[in-house]
Amino acid sequence: MPDVTRQTVLFPDLAKPTVVAFDAEATSSDGGLVLLRQLDDRLGLTGALAGEITELRQEGKIQHPMLDLVRQRVFGIALGYADCNDGTRLRHDGMFKLALDRDPVDGRELASQPVLSRFENGVRGRDLVRAMRRQEEIVLAHFAHHHRRARQVVLDFDGTEDQTHGQQHFSGFNAYYDSHCFQPMLGFVSVDDAPDQYLFFARLRPGRTRGTHAVIPALRRAVRFLRAAMPKTRICVRLDGGFSNPRLLEVLEELRVRYAIGQPKNAVLQRGSAIWQAVARHTAEINHPERQFFGELTYRAGSWCRERRVIYKAETVEHDGREPKDNTRYVVTNFRGRPQRVYAWYCQRANTENRIKELKLELQLDRTSCTRYLANQLRVTMTAIAYALLQELRRGLRDTELRSAQVGRLQLVLLKVAARITSSVRRIVLHLPTSYPWRGLWQHAASFCLVT
Repeated sequence: MPDVTRQTVLFPDLAKPTVVAFDAEATSSDGGLVLLRQLDDRLGLTGALAGEITELRQEGKIQHPMLDLVRQRVFGIALGYADCNDGTRLRHDGMFKLALDRDPVDGRELASQPVLSRFENGVRGRDLVRAMRRQEEIVLAHFAHHHRRARQVVLDFDGTEDQTHGQQHFSGFNAYYDSHCFQPMLGFVSVDDAPDQYLFFARLRPGRTRGTHAVIPALRRAVRFLRAAMPKTRICVRLDGGFSNPRLLEVLEELRVRYAIGQPKNAVLQRGSAIWQAVARHTAEINHPERQFFGELTYRAGSWCRERRVIYKAETVEHDGREPKDNTRYVVTNFRGRPQRVYAWYCQRANTENRIKELKLELQLDRTSCTRYLANQLRVTMTAIAYALLQELRRGLRDTELRSAQVGRLQLVLLKVAARITSSVRRIVLHLPTSYPWRGLWQHAASFCLVT
């Protein structure tokens, strides 16, 4: 192990001998945390989560209120500190103290890892369900407020793999992913003319769960809420082939929404698209640039209650060193447009993959290492809240170069800023570097966050 007792480090080979000393008091590397705190005050997400959790601790022994514990974890996740162990390392950080309404210099320290772990493992199931519903309502209400004139709202749901290790509750082997895992289900809401998809639903599911589990209740709640908040807006749903289910189709038609859902291929559908698939194969053989052809047919599966429209894309793909391969795709839909246009709109659901990558790579959504299932669901919920704050921050930068920045870029440019903190009787001052290269963007973000 390195000698952590050394007070200085010498770099003798630079322009001049350079000494590094760890003696800068009241400083932080997370100067942008005040932006997230201001956004959270506006949205009320951490307050809603804390308000639904029943306090089971003895009143005289409480040192850290429930809201402080929630904020410490959510803000930590947003800044890249996904592990509870990071709480111990950051309990003296001035910016985190300030974000939790404590004096950044002389305020008492924050919760350590054991306290945070007890908090995560002490949440009851009913409280967590209520908190998840409140999060859905807050995000959807905020979305509806800013897009109340939208002509069309799109709901996208997608699942992902969250590998598990050890004896974790409800971990199971999933043959599709070929691993022991959980299956988080994520729901996004968007409008066609806006680039971002807002995460409003995040549910951790057991590893052996079927594709539509938890989706139908979430769809009912979301459609009911959006229809009340945006009565003149058309609601559409996009789902991939893993969600193809007779009951789901019936629910979507009962809810009177437009939908486009991937449909697994079978012999009947392949016969219906055989002519255009043969044309696609022939164009590939003669090296013609046009390789995709679209068509439609009326189809009724044995488990369906009636016939439905199915559009298809027929194409032949070629890879170096391989034989040409037919790549026919099917989508069941109640849209009335041309097949090519409907299929192109359906393919836009691939943007959810980018959102899932952000959640997993930048915010570590899959850091579900607790033994207790509810503790892991709480982590997923807090990650969703952290992501909602960062998405709101990105919305405030829609007129800047960061309008489509990934979460990691937002963390680097706006949040991971060195700050020296001074505190007096009258005020607290954050001293950011004069050489900070994104000063203008930070001030723009601060102006957005301060708007009520």
